[in-house]
Amino acid sequence: MTDLSEYSVLLVDDEPAWLHGLSLALERSVGITDISCCNDSRQVMTILQDNRVDLILLDITMPYITGEELLPQIVESYPEIPVIILTGINQVDLSVRCMQLGAFDFFVKSVEQQQLLAGIRRAVKMLRLQQENRQLNQNFLNTTLKHPEAFTEIVSRDPQVLSICKYLEAVSTGPHPILILGESGTGKELFARAVHKIGRPDKPWLALNVAGLDDNVFSDTLFGHVRGAFTGADQTRTGMIESAADGTLFLDEIGDLSRASQVKLLRLLQEGEYLPLGADRPRRSAARIVLATNVDLQHNIESGSFRRDLFYRLAAHQVTLPPLRQRPDDLPLLIDHLIQKLSAELGKPAPDYPAELAVLLGTYHFPGNIRELEGMLINALGTHQKGTLSLSSFRQQIGPAAPPTAESAGREQKLRFTDSLPSLEEAGRLLVEEAMRRAQNNQTIAAALLGISRPGLNKRLKKYRQPS
Repeated sequence: MTDLSEYSVLLVDDEPAWLHGLSLALERSVGITDISCCNDSRQVMTILQDNRVDLILLDITMPYITGEELLPQIVESYPEIPVIILTGINQVDLSVRCMQLGAFDFFVKSVEQQQLLAGIRRAVKMLRLQQENRQLNQNFLNTTLKHPEAFTEIVSRDPQVLSICKYLEAVSTGPHPILILGESGTGKELFARAVHKIGRPDKPWLALNVAGLDDNVFSDTLFGHVRGAFTGADQTRTGMIESAADGTLFLDEIGDLSRASQVKLLRLLQEGEYLPLGADRPRRSAARIVLATNVDLQHNIESGSFRRDLFYRLAAHQVTLPPLRQRPDDLPLLIDHLIQKLSAELGKPAPDYPAELAVLLGTYHFPGNIRELEGMLINALGTHQKGTLSLSSFRQQIGPAAPPTAESAGREQKLRFTDSLPSLEEAGRLLVEEAMRRAQNNQTIAAALLGISRPGLNKRLKKYRQPS
């Protein structure tokens, strides 16, 4: 069990009895001993200025300054501190307003105490996760690879990704082609660049997306032409394969290459020779060829659109990059990395973001993978003004229930039934349990996944937890 005793919590409420009871519960049930209590909301900002605080539990209804008035001040001045809102009023609109203002979570005081304590544990563990992410990412590749500097653009601690990095490092200095497979947006070119950095770092790097190129354009671009090869060829054109010399040529989307172009590519890979348009003698190439595609080449072979002999030539060294949905532990790392990178590109300071962002995005299928995540963050950062990064744009883009794509729905069965069907009551309980699991017990996110209100979910949780 995670040790939470090192974290400091500030309880803000005008009811001394509530403060005392919650303090005891935190110490006995959660293991948090560094607890400060404040029953005058006017003192909160001074306490934060003079003391280290990791988490705040803030009551809404208080004299002098209400929690709803105090929340935006805390979020603006101390965006790294999660704030859990507590109130005796069960109002959906109040909950929504507080979450929009940057609250980490929202609880009605009348709920079971275990639910509140679970929310506190989740907030503190999220803090620890954010602290560990940067350190893990720094140490992950350095201890296992001979050339970690080549993989600095690859942000991951996933064992699948590490295995791919180690394999590519091992084959990067050889002469044979390398085939990188994976869905769109998984970062195939980054891995190709890593191969180049290790194998031929001081030589040229050239990249060509061959999707949509007819055979003439492909041949002219890749192999070049001699003067007079065709009407309008007034000068000799050097092709990319010659420009790459003994460096690296990266060919992307080769699954879309025409059959005629595949024959020429096969000759290049098999014989190390190519023929510029209009030339009468072949030329030799020493360039390393790295290729990538997001299509199923085996399917294309069966349909007759991709040559089997070309695939066998490519299959000597091949890797398949896992989609983002299979790398859940990488999501917080990628969020941190991309926010820093994109903020610099936009000329803005990198904002803090709510601790629940990774949980929210973890419920989404990401058909566009890391490229789609980057697009989401560009949109959010582009409209961000100050304070903590808002979750509203992410919720709009992933939808209320974060549904999987049609493609993924075809691959995975949404529901599986035994011979005897569950009752509607039992099916509802199972759905709620699964939503809570996916949302890591965050009721706001779980309610959104189910398409119901937060109070509605809370009512169901109470019902299901009652002994039958």
